[in-house]
Amino acid sequence: MENLFGWKSGSLVSFLILLTAYLYKRHADEVLQNRMDQILSGLLRAEKKVVLVENRVAFGFGGCEDVFADALHIVNKLNLTAPREPQHHMAVQNEGQLGELFAFFFQHGAAAERYVENNTLFDELVAFAETSPGYRNEVGGNAPVMARRMALEGKDVMLAARLTPDIAASLPKNVRVIGKPVTKSDIHLIMEYDKGEEWGQYQAPRANRLILHSDEVNPYLSGLEEFEQELRRFNPALVILGGLQMMDNFPYQDNERLSRLQKLQSVLKDLPSSSKVHFEMASFADTKLLREILDNVLLYSDSVGMNEQELPNLVTVLKDKDVSLVADSQPRVATVLDDMRMVYSYFKNVTLSNGRRRLTRLHVHTLAFQAILTTKLSSWKNTMSASAKAALTAHRHVCGSHHIDLMKTKVLLDDSFSASQDKTSRKIHLVDNRPVTCWEEDDYEICVAPGLVCTHIHQTAGGGDNISSAGLVLQI
Repeated sequence: MENLFGWKSGSLVSFLILLTAYLYKRHADEVLQNRMDQILSGLLRAEKKVVLVENRVAFGFGGCEDVFADALHIVNKLNLTAPREPQHHMAVQNEGQLGELFAFFFQHGAAAERYVENNTLFDELVAFAETSPGYRNEVGGNAPVMARRMALEGKDVMLAARLTPDIAASLPKNVRVIGKPVTKSDIHLIMEYDKGEEWGQYQAPRANRLILHSDEVNPYLSGLEEFEQELRRFNPALVILGGLQMMDNFPYQDNERLSRLQKLQSVLKDLPSSSKVHFEMASFADTKLLREILDNVLLYSDSVGMNEQELPNLVTVLKDKDVSLVADSQPRVATVLDDMRMVYSYFKNVTLSNGRRRLTRLHVHTLAFQAILTTKLSSWKNTMSASAKAALTAHRHVCGSHHIDLMKTKVLLDDSFSASQDKTSRKIHLVDNRPVTCWEEDDYEICVAPGLVCTHIHQTAGGGDNISSAGLVLQI
């Protein structure tokens, strides 16, 4: 049966269905584009609200050369096949353990950092990395990367690290490096993979990396003595500590590791209250080390920065359990906020004596959102703008461009979320043109900003360091 235009009934119905589907998709795309435009504009306005204040920031410890390479290129060069059973190892001794370890984190899309005991294997991995199509090298280490970000934001920076002259010279001019130079840097191998990549029966649920190192200098907190000597003279508004995960699984003599952390504790105790202390968490495998850091560093810090893997690690240690090796790579806002409340409550109830400080700031950065908690009467400022800047910096770093292209962006955060896992918790609604949502609870404020997730990845390593620094730069 045909109509006036010669269309058969079945063909006409099919055409109308396709036309309706096309128009619906076009409308949905326009709505999404409008939402993304509003979120980006709102974040940019929030970021620009604050005029930066001139002050000084001191960083410790460690530094290295980051070598970036495609993870699957390296495992294929080693002729590794995906193991039937992924397995965690505290340190890597041979190729089989490397395959099991890589599969363990790859299947979860979880970031991790582990020590390679076998120097011959590590050198071979670095040599393979240099043949990778995406090979590049940059200055690395938590402290140098964070120092560079702060310097680019205009801060006067002092960095305690032992670097080669070439690496030191590559840092911005407003970074003053203290610590004896070395002729050869420790190398960190950044094995990167993208979302959806497959290795055998495993598929990565998100882009991430496995970092391997065989450090000889960083585990000893080299530069600590010079750091102590210069701190008083430098008079920083903020002291940022990172790189302590390099003390994982290193063959120290007797209590050498603990003595170095206790030395750091004495340095922190001597700081004036006007110098805030921020500790940047990382991927820890050694529960004992994290407990030693809790006793000697965290209890003497004002602020802590973490990602979605590191927050559960801290929570489990505060509950006298072993560190959690992997966690949900895309946790719910309510889960993260409840964990942040637990951490805040723990440190709020700690007795302040012998130079201990009250933890008054927590920053958790995830793929989907940024969350910053600050004590109401503390000296931390501009929490809303800091959350926005952190979200924008995450995208800029991962995409490798200051300009944010919405065609390379997606938003994972829903337009509403629960403030807690408690059944009576209220719903927080995301307002697109004012995307950073802040509210008060008890004696603290919480701000949550949606992430602009980069879909064309330049690099993931160093993301947390840049994000934390960007948040801090507006709050001191």
